[in-house]
Amino acid sequence: MILIFDLDDTLYDERQFVESGFRAVAAMAQQRWQLDAAAGFQRLCQLLDSQGRGRIFDEWLAPHNLATKTNISDCVRRYRLHKPALTLPQAHRHMLESLPGPLYIVTDGHKIVQQNKVEALGLAPYFKRMFITHRFGIKHAKPSTYCFELIQKAEQCRWQDLVYIGDNPAKDFVNLNKKGAQTVRILTGCHKDVQAKPGYDAKTRLHTLTELMPQLKGNRNNA
Repeated sequence: MILIFDLDDTLYDERQFVESGFRAVAAMAQQRWQLDAAAGFQRLCQLLDSQGRGRIFDEWLAPHNLATKTNISDCVRRYRLHKPALTLPQAHRHMLESLPGPLYIVTDGHKIVQQNKVEALGLAPYFKRMFITHRFGIKHAKPSTYCFELIQKAEQCRWQDLVYIGDNPAKDFVNLNKKGAQTVRILTGCHKDVQAKPGYDAKTRLHTLTELMPQLKGNRNNA
């Protein structure tokens, strides 16, 4: 059994990264435009909660007559490239220490952003390899199985031996299901209440990642 994990909203709460990025942007705005950092952070969080990610920086800067393309681009760049302050839940750390290897990560997203997250969370000691799909080209992002095929070849195993643990039913599981891999959806983060389209949901659904260990033990006992 080869366990493969998604990153955001699976191993940790991605809201941590978002708020860390907002703090970095608000600090830049205070230094550059004399906007109060604490108030800026609070406003960015309010905009996120009320309207989603979309045009957050535009909406925040517009009342200050600062919503130029250059300023918005600078905010996006600071958000993406800042060194985040992230914490891996202790229960998740204990779980990773206890799981039989080899363990892998397959995650979508900006190459530098995802690498910064991995480093901030201190994940390297637990994983044989971490695949950031965009390093192989955006066409190989999920639901592409390209990175999973690389793992399968490296481990010389069957698709049935792969277990992918993720959170997003729009892309994480559909093609892996077709291959016969085992799929596990963790009902956390912004996708926890999403009703998956037919064929798109994981074969197993868990409320928290810490339920994974008992689930795996149960599968072994029933094998």
